[in-house]
Amino acid sequence: MKKFRSLTVISAAITLLASACAGTSGGLSQYSADLVDIGGGRKMQIECAGVGAPLVVLVSGKGNRADTWSTNIVDPRDPEATVFHQTARFTRVCAYDRPATLGYDNQPTPSDPVHHPVTARDGVADLRALLSIHTQGPYVIVGHSYGGLIARLYSSTYPDSVAGLVLEDALSEGLYNGLTAEQREIIEALNLLPEPVYTVRSFEQVISAPSVRPMPTVILTADKPPISANDVASGVLPKSVTVEFVNALWSAQVAAQAALASIFPGARHTTNTNSGHYIHLEQPQLVVDAIREVVGTIRAGK
Repeated sequence: MKKFRSLTVISAAITLLASACAGTSGGLSQYSADLVDIGGGRKMQIECAGVGAPLVVLVSGKGNRADTWSTNIVDPRDPEATVFHQTARFTRVCAYDRPATLGYDNQPTPSDPVHHPVTARDGVADLRALLSIHTQGPYVIVGHSYGGLIARLYSSTYPDSVAGLVLEDALSEGLYNGLTAEQREIIEALNLLPEPVYTVRSFEQVISAPSVRPMPTVILTADKPPISANDVASGVLPKSVTVEFVNALWSAQVAAQAALASIFPGARHTTNTNSGHYIHLEQPQLVVDAIREVVGTIRAGK
């Protein structure tokens, strides 16, 4: 089974890809997939579909290409029941590949490589360059895991460009507060590849940035631990990943999500998700509904 990598999860199973990419529109309106020149001798892959405003920008978790948003593991018989497809039915949506990310089939992104490790600020700069060339705002930014750090920092850096946020089990600076130095090192070692990120510096960048201005926001939090006791017992994980570490990681993540929600007092915070870290794969309708809620609020001018 396919292993997904992110800073707060070791793996999630994929049994089927039902994707709009790979050169076909999959029936989506106004579909496009382009390798866009963002300057500096670099190009980045982006795919978009649908019509309408505000534009929804899907920011993947660490190591994941855009096809994570077009993947269906819930019902292989319904390949269009994905966040990308469903969002394209009510507004314009785009997803993109950061450098060094991998697809569902372990194929590397065509986005040009950069010097690693990167930080959230690098992610913001790349996204800004890509969006300024390829799209028009205002944007609703949906950030999963590490993508949540990028979404928040983008919103702080370019407040006039962002109209709403959806944070899906987003990585936050509070995670490391609940872990020992040794436990932090274990996480860093587990998540070294395929997209090396300087996590501590990224946290510092988000902490020092201006607060995100009030805007329609939904926070979705996983209610299942990213690593189970069975995962530990299977022997496939490094010996450093013990049951004690797993319990500490889960406690730290729960506390970090509560702290994140407190930063956005007007946000709707859903903790009953019946999902692990990849909510958009396990419970895609929850993510689609959150996006629809934020888009609807913006359209209503509230």
